[in-house]
This record gives sequence, structure tokens and C-alpha cells, in this order.
Amino acid sequence: MKNSIINRPFPYTFSSVTFYLIGINIIFYMISYIYPRSVFYTAMIPGLVIQKFYIWQFVTYMFTHGGFSHILFNMLGLFFFGMQVERRVGSHEFLLFYLLTGTLAGIFSFIIYYLTGSYNVILLGASGSIFAVLFAFAVYFPNAKIYIMGIFPVKAPILVIGYTVIELFSQITSARMGVAHLTHLAGFGFAYLYFVIRLGINPIESFKRHGSGGVWRN
Repeated sequence: MKNSIINRPFPYTFSSVTFYLIGINIIFYMISYIYPRSVFYTAMIPGLVIQKFYIWQFVTYMFTHGGFSHILFNMLGLFFFGMQVERRVGSHEFLLFYLLTGTLAGIFSFIIYYLTGSYNVILLGASGSIFAVLFAFAVYFPNAKIYIMGIFPVKAPILVIGYTVIELFSQITSARMGVAHLTHLAGFGFAYLYFVIRLGINPIESFKRHGSGGVWRN
């Protein structure tokens, strides 16, 4: 199992992939700002995926944003948490993790929209991948404290659990319309599966530790 293609490790390199991802997001944002109709090609719209087979939208949706505050907060999250995770696992592993969890979160959302007949929904934003990165940060750095509003210190695993509860509550009550709560939760879910299946790490055990969290994989 260790030598299978699923578990085969990449050679460790660090090339600041996080900055490249941020740059791609900014380019997509500038294109949508100059040519707003481009969103219909880059966001994930179930109706277009079904009728016109725009399957690339499962990837491009995560680089498309709906406004300045939307991309700003997502990119800040990617910068602060993504850089730390990338340094820990290496650039190749981080890139695969980021793109795979985001794509699977998009596919999962598409299936839900399809089953519920929501063909005209426009799904965009990097939040699915960002939530996955936050999950990874909590796994590798369970003792790290994140300051909410710059004031209240919360340990990373507690923050992940808190976000999960909030997203579940928001999804059930529809407290915030227009926010793809299930996509956020899917980011957490696929990040968990990635750690278990590819990296051989039990995130729950890492959350329970009081050390550095996670393990280096040889």
C-alpha cells in the first residue's frame, strides 16, 4: 500500500506555490472585473455543465470570485495558512491537496445542485479549498492559536470544529443565503479523506495531541 500510486510521496521541494495560486486568483478576478460575462465560463453553473459540458468549471470555479471582499478574505486565508502547510508538506503535495480538495468539493456541490434541481446556481470562490487548507493547518499545528478579530485566541482544531458547527447550522437554517455552506463542509470532508487515504494520518489523533501534530512521511 505504501508504494501504490495513491500513497507514493513527492520529493520535498518548496517553491512558494501559495503565491502562484494567489496570483492566478487575482488574474481571474481582474478578467471578471474587466469582462463580467467571463464568470459564466469560469464559475460552476450546473445547467451549463449539463447542457454544454463545461466540465472545466469544476476547477475554474475555485479561482473565480464575486467581489473584492470575497477574494480578499479568501486570499488572506490562503496566504496565512497555506504558506505554513506548504512548508510542512512540500509544494507538490500542497498543490495536489489544494486542487484536488477544491475540485472534489465542486463536484460534490454539483451533485447536490443536480439532485435538488438547482441548475442555475452560480458557484464561485476558493472557500472549499481554503477550508481544506485550514483543516490541514489544524492537523499539522494543533497547538497553534488563531486570534479571532485579533483578540480572542482559539486553538486551530477548535476553530475547525466551530466552523463545522456554524456551517451545518447555517446550511440547515439557511441563515446566510448565497453562501455555499455544503461546499465549505465538503472542503473539510475531502481534506479529512486526503489525510487518511493518501498521507496515512488520522486527523482526530492529531487534534488530540499536544505536540507538533501530524507526522512527516518518508
